[in-house]
Amino acid sequence: MEETLSPMPDSSTPPQSETPERIDSRPRRIPVAIAAGACGVIAVGWGLIHRAESGVNNVALAAAPKPVTVIVVREATYRETHTYVGTLRPWVEANVGPQFVSAYVDTVLVRPGASVRRNEVLATLDCRNASASSLAVAAEARAIDARQVAIAHESARLQTLLDGGFVSPNEAEQKEAQSASEQAQLASQKAKLTSTSLAVNDCVLRAPFDCEVSVRSVDPGAFVRPGTPIVTLIDRNTVRMTFDVPEGDFDAVSPKTLVSVGVLATGKSIAGAIARRSPAADPDTRTIHVEVDLENTDHELPVNTTGEVKIQVGQPKATAAVPLVAASITGTKAALFVVDGDVARKRTFEIQGEEGSTLYLATTLKPGSRVVTEGRALLRDGDRVAPMEAVARAPAPTSGTSPTPPNAPSAENKP
Repeated sequence: MEETLSPMPDSSTPPQSETPERIDSRPRRIPVAIAAGACGVIAVGWGLIHRAESGVNNVALAAAPKPVTVIVVREATYRETHTYVGTLRPWVEANVGPQFVSAYVDTVLVRPGASVRRNEVLATLDCRNASASSLAVAAEARAIDARQVAIAHESARLQTLLDGGFVSPNEAEQKEAQSASEQAQLASQKAKLTSTSLAVNDCVLRAPFDCEVSVRSVDPGAFVRPGTPIVTLIDRNTVRMTFDVPEGDFDAVSPKTLVSVGVLATGKSIAGAIARRSPAADPDTRTIHVEVDLENTDHELPVNTTGEVKIQVGQPKATAAVPLVAASITGTKAALFVVDGDVARKRTFEIQGEEGSTLYLATTLKPGSRVVTEGRALLRDGDRVAPMEAVARAPAPTSGTSPTPPNAPSAENKP
């Protein structure tokens, strides 16, 4: 049998089911799709190029305005203030301990912080030996007194017999001398009794004045000698602020000069006046000792603590006040960048004073001017700036901002 091979279908021959319209439209779609894709790629590339070019800075960095923070110069009144560091001392201070005897401590009746009245017992010592010695001296004194009385009577009787010639003058004189000798021995023994009585009284330690106990140095059982303090007492109803000043400030610390005392322990400031000033300087340090009396009846001030005394000197003068961070200080000159429009100009002004974070300059720096506070490290004279106003905080009341009342505390200033 012969097999009949049918011819293979030609792929280019359209199937009999496709119409002539579909056969004509296929070649047209391909160019349109290619063109649309090419246009999309070109559009995306142009967008990327535009984005990259828009991020490029075509302006030189040196020519761009530099961002800075500025503050307006304000007008102020400045008065120089001298500050001295000293010590707040009690009006009276005493170390209480034995003066004449060495003995063991029997009792200590007070502790730091206790308030005691005058003659109140603070501590007692074991003074049995001193008491026994005092008793012995007292007994011996009584014996001498008895002998002296008997001899004095005998001498008186001999004087009556002397007139009748019953005794010799020599015998009468001897008896009178013996009576005087006994009298002298009695006086010596009484003095010795007084000394031993002091030793006995030294065994009971009492408060010499109304006071407070600041230190308890010894506990019962300890052995103490004359001069050993057992407790330390203070009277701080009045506190003495003591400080020393250079001899050049002698006139500035005359008595009755108003001062402000800052107590570091409590953070408070107290107004006062100089009570006394030494008429002579210390030969070694060439400083003048000064004291200010402060009332402390409420006992709020601790003593033997640090205090700062501030005294205003000279006359108030008009100045221009700027923050300390806005200036570079060299000696008595301060360099600042003053903003004129959008240009920073470097200027130098005379320093009148400094208080805290405020600098006081001569009025050649006009109040109302703007000075750079932040960003000045990168500036040079004539640079263009983009200033931004800083929010100025109200300064604390000081002698540099307004005249200080006579009894108001003043701020610290470096003279």
